[in-house]
Amino acid sequence: MRSTKRGAVLGIALLTGVLGFVPATRAAAAPVARAGVAPITWGECAPADLANVPVDERDKFSCGNYAVPLNHERPRQGTINIALMKRAANDTANRVGAVFLNPGGPGGSGYRWPTTSRLDGPIQDRFDLIGFDPRGVGRSTPLRCFATTEDADAVFGRMHPLPVTSAQETTTLRANKDYGRFCKRFAGPLIDHMSTEDVAQDLDLLRAAAGEDELNYIGFSYGTLLGATYVNMFPKKSRAIILDGNVDPTLRLLDGVEYDRQRTRGFEIALDAFLTECDNVGDACAFSGDARDRWDRLVNHLRAHGPVTLPDGTEVAEATLVGTTGGALYDPASFRDLAELIQATWDASFPSAQRGSAPADLAAAKQLIANAGKATRDAPPDAPYTSDDSYAAVNCSDKPFDNTQADMPRIADRWERQMRSFGRYLAWGDPALCPTWPVPNPDAFRGPWHTRTPNPVLVVGNYYDPATQYEFAKRMSKQLGNARLVSVDSFGHCILGDSACVDKIAADYMVDLEVPGPGSVCYPDVRPFDPAAEAKTALGS
Repeated sequence: MRSTKRGAVLGIALLTGVLGFVPATRAAAAPVARAGVAPITWGECAPADLANVPVDERDKFSCGNYAVPLNHERPRQGTINIALMKRAANDTANRVGAVFLNPGGPGGSGYRWPTTSRLDGPIQDRFDLIGFDPRGVGRSTPLRCFATTEDADAVFGRMHPLPVTSAQETTTLRANKDYGRFCKRFAGPLIDHMSTEDVAQDLDLLRAAAGEDELNYIGFSYGTLLGATYVNMFPKKSRAIILDGNVDPTLRLLDGVEYDRQRTRGFEIALDAFLTECDNVGDACAFSGDARDRWDRLVNHLRAHGPVTLPDGTEVAEATLVGTTGGALYDPASFRDLAELIQATWDASFPSAQRGSAPADLAAAKQLIANAGKATRDAPPDAPYTSDDSYAAVNCSDKPFDNTQADMPRIADRWERQMRSFGRYLAWGDPALCPTWPVPNPDAFRGPWHTRTPNPVLVVGNYYDPATQYEFAKRMSKQLGNARLVSVDSFGHCILGDSACVDKIAADYMVDLEVPGPGSVCYPDVRPFDPAAEAKTALGS
C-alpha cells in the first residue's frame, strides 16, 4: 500500500444516501494500561524512522516494543516482541482514543504508518495513531526461513514467475518444496503460531497495554481479515473498525484454491476496466484504440515468440508484462506509465503496426517493472538473511489447500482457460507452496463471522480493485454481524486518503460513530489518465 496521498485533494465527491447516527462516546483521558496488563513503555524513535516527518512534528512520535506470548494458549512457552510507533493526537484536550493501523500483506510493516498523511484531518487530530509490525514481520520478532541471502536466492531463483513448460513447472514445484524444508529447519517455533487468530490476540493485548478499553482500528487489504477476526473474537471490545479493500473471510479460511481463483478474477476485472478506460480517454492513454483486442494479441505473441527488446534495451517477456500490469493496477496514478509500457511492448512485437508518434520516454515505465520485481535480492554471498517469510507463513496458516503439488499443472491450465491474462501467473502462488508447508494442521480462526458488534463495522470497497475485488467487500459486509458498506467508483487497491468523500465518512465514523446510509457511493478525487481533473461529484437520492 502507498504510505502517502498521491496528490492534493482537487475536489469533493458527495456520497449517495443519508447519514445515520449512533451516540458518540465521550473523549478519553490520557491512556493508562488496563488492569492486569503491563503498559507499553514508549521512548524515542530512531531518527531514520522519522525521516519523512517535519522536524517540528517529531516530538509527537514515540516508539516501543511489547512482549506478547509466543503461544496464547500456552503463555509459559515464552514471548516474542512486537515493535510499535505512536503519533500523539493533535488535539489532546479532545482526544477520543488511539487507532491501530494495519497496511495488509500479510507481512506488511505497519510500524511507520503513523507517519502517513492518509489520515490527516479529524482522525489525526482526535486520535493517537499506533502502527505496529505484526508477529513475524520486520522490527518485531521476525519469522525467517533462511540463514543467508545466498540460500534464499538459490531457492527463489528457481521459481519461474510464469511456468509454461513441464520443465519450468517441475523446477518451480521443487523450489517451493525446498522453501518449505528451509522454513521447517530455520523458522523455529514461531512458524506454528502465525495465523491471523494469533495476530488478533496480540492486537487485543496491545489495545489494553495502550490503555484502550475498546479497539479503534483501520485495516487495509489483508488487514481487513485481521479486523474481521478481531471483531468476531472480541466483539464487545470493538469500538470503531474501518476495513478498506476487503477479503472474503469465509471463503479465504475454508478453501484456499477457490479463494485465490476468485482473487485472480479481480485482476481480470480491473484489467478489462483499465483497457476500456484507456479507449474512452483516447490520446491521454498511449495504448488506446482497440485496447482489449490488442492486449490479447500482445500477450499471445509474447507466449508464442518469447520476449522482445524495447528501444532502451529493456527486455519484456510475458511474465514481465503481466506481473508489471498486475502491480500497476493497484495504483491509478501509474496508469499513464503503464499504457506507455504496453504500447512500447506492442511496437517492439509488431514493428509494422507501430504508432507514428515519437517513442515515449520509458524511464517511468521501467520503474514500474523494477517495482514489480522488488523481491529480487542483491547481496554479497553468505550475507545474513534480513528479510522475513511472514507472507507465506500467514497465508499457509490461514488458507487450507486440499490440492497436492501434482495437481498444479492442471490447476494452472484451468485457471488460464478461465482467466487468460492472470490465471496461470497467479496460480503459481500459494496453491503451489502451501501444500508443502511444514505446519500440517495450523490452528486458525475460521468463523463464525456474524457476531454482532455494538457499533457497525465500516466496510469500503472499490469497484475495480484488482487484489480484493468489489464482490469481496459486498460479502464482507453481509458476513459480519453489524456492518455498513461504502462503495467507491474507483480503480486501485484501497481508497482511504484518495477520496475526500470516503475520508469524510471515515472521520465522522471514527470520531462520532456516524455511519452513512445504505447504498452510499463515493468517487475518487482524481480519475485515471487525468491527474488535474476535478473530482466527480455525485448527489444521490
